[in-house]
Amino acid sequence: MMTTKAPAQKDTAVYSATIKLFGSEPDPVFEDRGRMERLWGRNWGCNNDVGQIHAVLMHRPGSEFDVIDRNKTIEQTGGYGDVDEGWYWQSRDIPDLEELQAQHDGLANALRAEGAEVIYLEGVTGGRFKSVYTRDSCIAVPGGAIVTRLAPRMRQGEEQVVTRALARAGVPILRTLQGRAMAEGGSFAWLNSKTAVIGRGIRQNDEGIAQIRDVLAHVGVELLVVDLRGYDIHIDGHFLMIAQDLALVWTQGLPFTFLEKLKELGIRAIEMSEADNRWIVNGIAVRPRRVLMPDGISDATRSELEAEGVEIVIVPYDRMQMNGGGIHCSTSPLIRESVN
Repeated sequence: MMTTKAPAQKDTAVYSATIKLFGSEPDPVFEDRGRMERLWGRNWGCNNDVGQIHAVLMHRPGSEFDVIDRNKTIEQTGGYGDVDEGWYWQSRDIPDLEELQAQHDGLANALRAEGAEVIYLEGVTGGRFKSVYTRDSCIAVPGGAIVTRLAPRMRQGEEQVVTRALARAGVPILRTLQGRAMAEGGSFAWLNSKTAVIGRGIRQNDEGIAQIRDVLAHVGVELLVVDLRGYDIHIDGHFLMIAQDLALVWTQGLPFTFLEKLKELGIRAIEMSEADNRWIVNGIAVRPRRVLMPDGISDATRSELEAEGVEIVIVPYDRMQMNGGGIHCSTSPLIRESVN
């Protein structure tokens, strides 16, 4: 009498042997450098704000600026805008597009001179001229990036363009903020490889913070929360890491508890003065103790930074700042070297 038991048993044995030889491999972890380079081509992500920068996401100003109508003034803001259409320009002066492009190109070239690859967004439409501030739309973490959910109506939808740019470059997307979550990268900063901070305020709510914290928890990073004052938008208007142990701060915008935390972490805070252009804190470190910043640093602050061995590269950016953001806002690092 014929039986099928033997072949079935053989198939089971082959299957079992195959699983044992070529089974699941959870280690090394997803964000392991060797694994990232082998499977994703590059060691995507950041665990600090000061290591040598290798890749940065930017967007060159383009036709999305055509929506700005100089006849639509808003008395309450002293600028321009259309509440129904959802766009606003917050300065009284509106530069020509060529001026904006020239300053943005100058920043991109300065970054290239420091060894960074500039990856551009493509396909920005719908009057989303705040898209030039790519810092807000994604946050690089070990192993990839978080696509944020932007708060104001004129920025909603940027997430799609950013997602396409990251995918095209080959960056793993570890989380896209969802639900009622709101958070923007301008209010996120690394303090060291195991500690980050986010400023909670009008653009960052608890749900957004919780979703970012969840991603960071999987890579062993603690997320501190600092409450911003009044209607402040982002922490990067008050705080900039320059080296592992050095930061530039505008103390009037930061709580005392955060300043004390910096001391606890061994980070010296150099305090800006009233003589400084407030925009200098919105710069970017390209490697430890070398920083790009706009014009306007006072002699006193420059001397204090240079006494700490800081090299300052001035990049003209006053026209771009009229759109409401600076050098830090305009750059979203995707790869930095570790500084551990």
